Amino acid sequence: MVQEFNIDAFIERLLEGTFLLSLDHLICLLVRCGRPGTLVEMKEDEIRYICEKSREIFLAQPILLELEAPLQICGDIHGQYTDLLRLFEHGGFPPASNYLFLGDYVDRGKQSLETICLLLAYKIRYPENFFLLRGNHECAAINRIYGFYDECLSPDLQNMEQIRRILRPSDIPDTGLLCDLLWSDPDKDVTGWAENDRGVSFTFGPDVVSKFLNRHDLDLICRAHQVVEDGFEFFHRRQLVTLFSAPNYCGEFDNAGGMMTVDENLTCSFQVLKPSEKKAKYQYHGMTPVTQQQPAARVAQPRVT
Repeated sequence: MVQEFNIDAFIERLLEGTFLLSLDHLICLLVRCGRPGTLVEMKEDEIRYICEKSREIFLAQPILLELEAPLQICGDIHGQYTDLLRLFEHGGFPPASNYLFLGDYVDRGKQSLETICLLLAYKIRYPENFFLLRGNHECAAINRIYGFYDECLSPDLQNMEQIRRILRPSDIPDTGLLCDLLWSDPDKDVTGWAENDRGVSFTFGPDVVSKFLNRHDLDLICRAHQVVEDGFEFFHRRQLVTLFSAPNYCGEFDNAGGMMTVDENLTCSFQVLKPSEKKAKYQYHGMTPVTQQQPAARVAQPRVT
């Protein structure tokens, strides 16, 4: 365990350690390392500390989060660390804004370690303002395959109490509620539930979305888990929205990255990171000074608009 661990200094190192290097220094570093990747030096005991400390916080908070606006909501990151920093520049570095991330922080991208370490560090620093959900890539079995999604529906889900009763920590089973929460997908051509081409869980149709919202007195489902061209995409009369926050996904897609902002009046708007032909080097300009952090996210009213 790190003695008197300075979480602020750790966050600052993550933010500026990679990007304040001179070009010559960066080239030298890339040559010495052999490949781009681990550019921020972190000690093993530091990483162990933020994992253990954040675990304590996650287990102390409810598994079903009921948050109140204003709130910035982000979808898949997948190790695209520089794009994560761009999202913070658009939405405001914590604690200037409250954040909810929908999962899938690692795998596929080249800087998964920096990504998850910064997110966990912010969770430790601002536990009531910064929230992280688990996606299907936050699973040991998936990490082994892809290098290091978060759904809302299951045919087994009848009430929210079922989610509250899910035990943690837990591996992801092949079937059942927990599997479906992380793997199911919407499909406009399906009525009810159907087999999923992923080979796991199900797809669900517009009728399932409407029934789910009516049953639980909700107006909108916000999910991640699928690449969408514009960074966000609505489904079935805007009753469901898919967010994907990693632009130019894996360098193979021409997609934008989206972030949804929910204001005090519960009005939703979107900020979009456009894809670029050639990824520009991220320039860190420092965290915007704030005199007062956002109030902690409060328990939401029963109806969300």
